Amino acid sequence: MEPLASKLRPKNLKEFVGQDHLVGEGKPLRKAVEEKHLFSFILWGPPGVGKTTLARIYAKSLDSQLFELSAVSAGKDDIRQIVEDRSVLSSKPKVLFLDEIHRFNKAQQDFLLPYVESGVITLIGATTENPSFEVIGALLSRMRVFTLSPLEPNDMKKIVKRAGLEAKIKLDKKAQEWIIEMAGGDARMLITTLDTANNFYGGKGKDITVEDLKDTVQNRFLRFDKKGEEHYNTISAFIKSMRASNPDSALYYLARMLMAGEDPKFIARRMVIFASEDIGLAQPTALVVANDVFRAVEIIGMPECRINLAHGVAYLALAKKDRRAYEAIGNAFNDVEKFGNLPIPMKLRNAPTKLMKEMGYGEGYEKYDKEGMLPDRLKNKKYLK
Repeated sequence: MEPLASKLRPKNLKEFVGQDHLVGEGKPLRKAVEEKHLFSFILWGPPGVGKTTLARIYAKSLDSQLFELSAVSAGKDDIRQIVEDRSVLSSKPKVLFLDEIHRFNKAQQDFLLPYVESGVITLIGATTENPSFEVIGALLSRMRVFTLSPLEPNDMKKIVKRAGLEAKIKLDKKAQEWIIEMAGGDARMLITTLDTANNFYGGKGKDITVEDLKDTVQNRFLRFDKKGEEHYNTISAFIKSMRASNPDSALYYLARMLMAGEDPKFIARRMVIFASEDIGLAQPTALVVANDVFRAVEIIGMPECRINLAHGVAYLALAKKDRRAYEAIGNAFNDVEKFGNLPIPMKLRNAPTKLMKEMGYGEGYEKYDKEGMLPDRLKNKKYLK
C-alpha cells in the first residue's frame, strides 16, 4: 500500500506548497523550471520542507534522465556508473540528485568535481547542514545554494486539508492546531503522523483528537543534530540570552538542549567560559559558581543535574557583565602575533649568573615599580581598560 506521503507528493509547482521565495512568481527556481535552465545547485533546509520534491520537479521540467542517490550509502562506483551510462536515454541531460550530500567525504566530493565542472552531470545536492561547512569550496563555487525554510502554519493547513481529502482523515480543530505545532514546519512528519493516527483511530466518521495524536507520536521529536547547525544555533542563543541578562530565554534554551539529548557537561563547560568571558571582573565569584556547577554535573548527572544547571544559568544571566579581561587577552594575543617576541626589558630579566648580572640583567628592578614593564615597542600600551 502506497504511503500517504508518497500519494501527496506534488508533481509540479502548481501543487507545491511553501518556499514562495524560491518558487513564487519570478523567483529563481520557478524561472529555472519554466525556462529550462540547466545548472547545478544545492537545496539546504530542514527535513520535510520539499527538497526532494523540488529536485524531481526540476529534473522533470528538463526532460532529463534523473538519477537519485543517498550519500549515506552511495560511493564513487555509483557515480562512475551514472557517468558511463549508455542507455537509450543517454542523449538526455543527466541530473543526479544526491540526498544528504554532506555525508560525502572530501575525496568523494573531489571525485564529483570534474563531472560537474564539465557538465557531464547536473548535480542537485540536498542537505540539512550548512553547505559552507560541509561541501568543499571547489564544488560549492560551481553550484548555487538555495535555502529552504520550515513551512509556515498556513502552508501546513493546506497540507492537512489535502491529506484529509486524499485519505478521508477527519480532525477536530484542536487536533489540527496541535499537529501543526508539533510538526514544526516538517510536512513529512505531519503527513506520516496523520497517516498513522488515521490507521489507529480514524474511520467510521470519527474525528481524530489531540489525545489520539499524542498516543500516536508518544514522544515529541526535537530536531537537534549534535554536529549540525541546529546545535550551534541553540548554544548560540543560550549564550546570547545569558549575555543579555535574560534568564527566561536562557533557561528555555537550556531546557531545549537537555530534552534533545545534549551532553550536560558540554553546556556546563560553556558556562565556565562565559563566567570569565562575559562576567569577569564585575563579579569574580561567577567563575567559582560555574566551576561548582560543572563539578555537580559530573558527580550527579542527568536528570537531577538539570537543577544545578538551572541554578547556574539563572545566576550567570543575572550577574553584572564585564568583558574587559576577555578583550584584553584578545588584544594581547594580537600584538604577540603582530610583533613576535619583542625584547623583554632588561630589568625584568632573570639573572642567575654573574655574567648576566654584569650585562645588566635585572638591574633597576623594584618589586612595586609602577613604571611600564612592557617591551619598549609597546611601552604605553593598555590592554585592561
